[in-house]
Order: sequence, then C-alpha cells, then structure tokens
Amino acid sequence: MIGLNLLSVLSLAVDTAMCGRLPRSADALAAIGFASQVVFLLMVAMMGLSVGAVALMARAHGAGNDRHVAHVLRQATLLTIALSVAVAIFGNILAGPLLSAMGAGPELVGLGLEYLRPLLACTVVYYLNLLYAAALRAVGNTRLPFFIGLLYNALNVALDYGLILGNWGLPAMGVAGAAWATVLSQSVGVVITVWMLARGMGLRGRIGVRRPLGSARIDPVVIKRILRIGAPAAADLLILNAAFISIIGMLGHLSVLAVAAHSVGLRIQSLALVPGLGISQATGAMVGQALGARNLIEAREVTRASIVMATSVMGAIGFGIIMGARPIMAIFDITPGPLADLCNKWMEVLGFGMPFVGVHIALVGMLRGAGATATSLRINLVGTLLVQIPLSYLLGFVFKMGPFGVWFAFPVSFVVKAGLSFAVYRRGRWARPLATA
Repeated sequence: MIGLNLLSVLSLAVDTAMCGRLPRSADALAAIGFASQVVFLLMVAMMGLSVGAVALMARAHGAGNDRHVAHVLRQATLLTIALSVAVAIFGNILAGPLLSAMGAGPELVGLGLEYLRPLLACTVVYYLNLLYAAALRAVGNTRLPFFIGLLYNALNVALDYGLILGNWGLPAMGVAGAAWATVLSQSVGVVITVWMLARGMGLRGRIGVRRPLGSARIDPVVIKRILRIGAPAAADLLILNAAFISIIGMLGHLSVLAVAAHSVGLRIQSLALVPGLGISQATGAMVGQALGARNLIEAREVTRASIVMATSVMGAIGFGIIMGARPIMAIFDITPGPLADLCNKWMEVLGFGMPFVGVHIALVGMLRGAGATATSLRINLVGTLLVQIPLSYLLGFVFKMGPFGVWFAFPVSFVVKAGLSFAVYRRGRWARPLATA
C-alpha cells in the first residue's frame, strides 16, 4: 500500500516536471495546480464509496463469505459507473466556473480546461482503478494492484514524454497530453485488473470475483450500506480540504512568502504521509477481516500494532524533516533568506506533529475498517473546525504570532484528534457487528 500511494505521488510529480519543460511553463504549472484542486473535489465522493466497499468486503472475506464479497464488488462497480457518469457530465459543466472561483484568470482557465476535459470525460477509468485496488486490499491482496500500478505508471511516464512534448512521432499536446497520458495508461490498468479478477487470479484463498463489470441487479440494501459508511468518509476529506483552503487564505493575508513556504512544505508533507496512509489502509482491511471473523482479539492486536508502527515510522520521518530541513530546502533551490527561514519554521512544526499524525491515522484506519466512519467524521469536525481553524486565526492574528501561529495549530489539532481517537478505541463500541461507535 505504501508503494502504491508513493506511485500516485510520483505520477503527479512526473506530470508536473514534464509540463515544466513547456514554453509557457509557469502558466502550464499554475493551470495544473488549479485543475488538480478541481480533480480532488470531484474525487471525494469516490474515495468515500471505496471506503464503504472495503469495509463490507473485508468483513465478508473475514467471515469466509466469498459470494458476498463478489456481490458487494458488483454493487460497488454499478455505483462507481453511475457516479462517474454524473461527474463527467456535471464536472464538465462546472469546471470553468470552479477554476474562475479559485482565482484563475481567463488564460489559465483555458489551459486548466485543456487538462480537465479528458480526465472528466473518462472519469470512469480513474474511479474503477481506485475501486478495484480497494477491493483487492479488502481481501488482503496488495501486491496485485501494486504491480499493475507499476505497469501503468511506467506507461504514463512514456506517454507523458511523447504526448506533452511531442516526442517519438506523437503530437505535442501540452497540458492536454498529460491528461490523455493518464487516461490511456489507467485504461490499460483497468483492463488488466478486470481480466485478472474475472479469471480469479492474484486473489488469496478461494476468493474469485467473476465478471466484476458483468450484469448484476441493483441491491438497494447493499448500496445503502456502502453509502452509509462511505458518506462520512467523503465528508472527512471535504473538511480536510476546507482546512487547507483556510490556512492558505490566512497565510495570504499575512505574507506572500509564507504561502510560498507553505507550498514547499505541502510537497514534503504529501511524501511524508505516504507510509502512514499505507499503514492506515492496511489496518482498515485487516480490522474488517478480523471483525468479519468475529475475532475481536485479533482486531485489537492489529490496531495496537498499527499504532506502534505508524507512530514510530511517522515520528522517524518527523525527526528527519526537522534535522534535514536545510538540505531539503536546497533540493528546491531555496537559498538562505526570509523564504528559507519561513520554510524552516513550517518544517519544524510539521516534523513535531508527525508522531501525533501517526497515532490518529492508525486509528482512522481502524474506524474505517470497522465501518464506524461517522465517528471518524465527528473527531475530524472537532479537531479541524473547532480546534485547528479557530486556533490558527487566534495564534496568527489575535496573538500576533504570524505564520508560525497559523502553522502551530496543525500539531495541536492532531494531538486533540489522536486523544479522541484513542478514547474511542478504548471504549470499544467500534467493534460491534454494525459499528456505530
């Protein structure tokens, strides 16, 4: 899972690096930056859907009910196709206004739409890749999606080189080429995954999900369960995005350099979170399987191991960020000065918060695996909307601490989230057959 998440981050980095070689590189990069925010907003619902599907499939797998695993996957596939059609239609209608609302000028809106149109039109490819990777994770197989991810990411790099820059006799399509490279490479990934699922290859034990894209009757009960678990997880992501936007807004009122420093820190943060996210996703699948087998002891053992592992790994990464702040800044060609000082402050705050992020992210995996996503949402509401955003404003503006104050609310909020998550774990209601912790 860590490898698969890392591939996603590196894929975006490759797209960015290739578009940075275009003649109007500054405009191209800015347009992709705006467009990426639109893609994230439109991806939230699918991420929630995959969380719901994983929770149900992992429990069915743990209970040894292979038929129900296949049934849930087919229902999730139907739901994914319906969602992707809606996103393709409404996303194309709303893409331009959304880019303008985020502050993109007419020229950047045009470039952003060149990038977004192919991605939105072929949303179903991206969404099915997310769903089937999640489904395989639910039954304990993370190797297959990882190796398929390696294949289509390598293809994406090759197609980027050809379609963005016009190499190998392919047309130079600029930012649109980056989008088409993504669509084509992910289409290959979907075809391979569906073929292997249909043959029952690469799955553990007796699991063989036949014809995941085949005909199936809509089961309202299963659809409702997927949505009941997935909707709070989607809302979780929206809240995190609201926090991101609010921090950018506050920093923008304080200093343009602080926004630049924050952008550098976010690139480091996205890489730093990859191991934690992988541990969290694996925890969700394993907790779901244990609860499906009605083995509460194993579910607790998995959760304890996850807390120790995530805290240790994220703590080590945090220590590395603090100690290596100067060399890291050199990678981004940031020379000593005001920007470097702000970057150093942000990375110190980020590094300090990593162990608490580890505790929380492990327990989020537990709650999602148990289907208790409503509890995770309530914790995030408290930690983000009631602690982080107000505290950022108080420290940054009322107490005149500037950018440091805005940033310092980040680790404080995760201390709160980790404490609340651990209290829920100790209470134990998450382990009920239909978790409503």
